[in-house]
Amino acid sequence: MAAVGNSGVTSSPMVILAPKTKTKKKHFVQQKVKVFRASDPILSVFMWGVNHSINDLNQVPVPVMLLPDDFKANSKIKVNNHLFNKENLPGHFKFKEYCPQVFRNLRERFGIEDLDYQISLTRSPPTRSADDQGEGFLLNSYDRTLVIKQISSEDVADMHNILSEYHQHIVKCHGSTLLPQFLGMYRVSVDNEETYLIVMRNMFSHRLVVHRKYDLKGSLVDREASDKEREKELPTFKDMDFRNNMQKVYVSEEEKEKFMEKLNRDVEFLVKLKIMDYSLLLGIHDIGRGEREEEADEASNEDEQEAENGLVPGATVGSYGTSPEGIAGYMSSCKPLGPGEFDPYVDVYAIRSCAGAPQREVYFMGLIDVLTQYDTKKKAAHAAKTVKHGVSVGGRGLMAAAALTMCLCSRPEPKSPQSTLSSTPKGSVTSSPSSLRSAAW
Repeated sequence: MAAVGNSGVTSSPMVILAPKTKTKKKHFVQQKVKVFRASDPILSVFMWGVNHSINDLNQVPVPVMLLPDDFKANSKIKVNNHLFNKENLPGHFKFKEYCPQVFRNLRERFGIEDLDYQISLTRSPPTRSADDQGEGFLLNSYDRTLVIKQISSEDVADMHNILSEYHQHIVKCHGSTLLPQFLGMYRVSVDNEETYLIVMRNMFSHRLVVHRKYDLKGSLVDREASDKEREKELPTFKDMDFRNNMQKVYVSEEEKEKFMEKLNRDVEFLVKLKIMDYSLLLGIHDIGRGEREEEADEASNEDEQEAENGLVPGATVGSYGTSPEGIAGYMSSCKPLGPGEFDPYVDVYAIRSCAGAPQREVYFMGLIDVLTQYDTKKKAAHAAKTVKHGVSVGGRGLMAAAALTMCLCSRPEPKSPQSTLSSTPKGSVTSSPSSLRSAAW
């Protein structure tokens, strides 16, 4: 029915529609400061969704305690987007956040504020990780403090199955853990295709380059890097490579005790949940090499600066540099970090080598791939490998803790020519009680 004005003249039907149009525009007015421009529409929607969900959470009081329903809850939004940022966002999309209050609580226990989390994920688009194999997304936030990983719907179900126990474990250990720090889980729907993403803290440093990397399971069966893997710029070596390279991790006795306490506690938790296919990820930053790389990059930047008439150079390669805001942003107002230095509140998985070690190094160690439970499929694979190799390789359990014991050295050994990856022949391994224990696996 048309409206009648004071003049008695019947107004156009468009007057009735005007308030709806204004409301729709107003819904997006707070978002105009953000562009959410990414190379993939899924990432653009992800950035928009995280920004939207954090803004919404900030309007909700923090609950005194989490209830069982919080571990089943979700928030979702469907957008028919015709007005805002249509150059970068699809016309139609959906965004879903799983268990928002639970992950909000976990972020708090891990010392990450929601605003910093929001900035790290939405200020600039995430970038492809060097470990991305092309099978789904594996991304770093622009400031390298977070990892965004594409997972399957089965992984989402597994996460729901363990989330309550995981949360209890984090509460009991006061956030001090080697487990992945899960910070958020989402579903993005674009063009009727659903993409599931989980956000975790980066186990490696946001500023110190990792020069060597190992994936350790506590077994020598089928645990050697392939020739194809070795051709990569940063290959992922495995248990057999670790032993053949005579790799050691030199830490103080105090750091060793702290680490083993956390590792044993976390492994017992995984065994309790019948999770078996996890690995210990070890990254090594060579401080001396990092210094040389940084010096070379500074010299290169100086040349570029002269060529560009005094323009300010970008961040260096030897140390990634820090973002002005986000999870690591407050560091910019503190004293600059020197070679091999790190902030333990940001690089929570880092341990510096002890005094007197053969090389100055920083180690990054944490447990990965913890969403695979010991189901019927894994039992069959375990049985097949046991028959084939005559040794049990399943049920890693405390083997992972024992495996790392062989590489944690609180007393540095004399440096030998075989202490580096490049100079160690495969057949020249000297036995020790710990290496024999490893070989028995």
